[in-house]
Amino acid sequence: MKTVKIAGVPEHFNLPWHLCIENGEFEEENIDLQWTNVPEGTGKMCQMLRDGETDLAVILTEGILKDISAGNPSKIVQIYVQSPLIWGIHVDAKSDFQTLKDLKNKKAAISRLGSGSQLMAYVNANEQGWEMDDLQFEIVNTIDGAVDALTNKKADYFMWERFMTKPLVDKGIFRRIDDCPTPWPSFIIVGRDEFLKKNAKVVETILKIINKTTVDFKEIPEIDKKLSKLFNQKAEDIKEWLKLTQWSQKNLTEKSFNKIQNQLFDLGIIDKKSIFVETVKAL
Repeated sequence: MKTVKIAGVPEHFNLPWHLCIENGEFEEENIDLQWTNVPEGTGKMCQMLRDGETDLAVILTEGILKDISAGNPSKIVQIYVQSPLIWGIHVDAKSDFQTLKDLKNKKAAISRLGSGSQLMAYVNANEQGWEMDDLQFEIVNTIDGAVDALTNKKADYFMWERFMTKPLVDKGIFRRIDDCPTPWPSFIIVGRDEFLKKNAKVVETILKIINKTTVDFKEIPEIDKKLSKLFNQKAEDIKEWLKLTQWSQKNLTEKSFNKIQNQLFDLGIIDKKSIFVETVKAL
């Protein structure tokens, strides 16, 4: 049995992995796929890849490309979710902030430095024509930390996946004042260089299994009810999320890679570009 460590956020996007694990599909191929939930998100997973704490990660595109450009010895395996991630821009429900304009020069809560929540604050600032050098950040680690930061006015706004944050909006803790979709595919699968070199066939098998599940994921009977129960979501929100979400079974092409890198470079998120390297063929 080959042990493979994989990390990802505890969100609805990753339910296909858990279904495959529960169904014993990896085990049937002599693979012990050990999943680690990482509520801290992309910044923490980048560190785990660097430190060898995980072999693979299902991770935000912008965050890992930034870290790879900064020397993370990892490579892209394939796209996991093709559709953009819709980042809700949230404020404390009792605050006076009503529009995006009100957040200019205000402090953003972020999970970690280099996290998607920080990088998307730059994307949003660029779209609003704000000076990105004026952005201020409060590190909160998790969504619970963001609740504390906004409630106690240690930060003014928090960007996080819109649907996963919706229960906090429904409870009157946060108020969502706008959305900011990523201008690129939201999630990709990456692996440590050392692991990929030694285990190409194992990774091919893992991709074959997960891709078979994601291609038919929306057709699983009552999957909307299962998602709603597992992630404390209203049924209508899950149905909307399923309509908007498109999983992928394809490689990231060199053209797409360069386009995303150029966008990150133009935003000042990365200061140097990496060379595209094709790794495992998606099946």
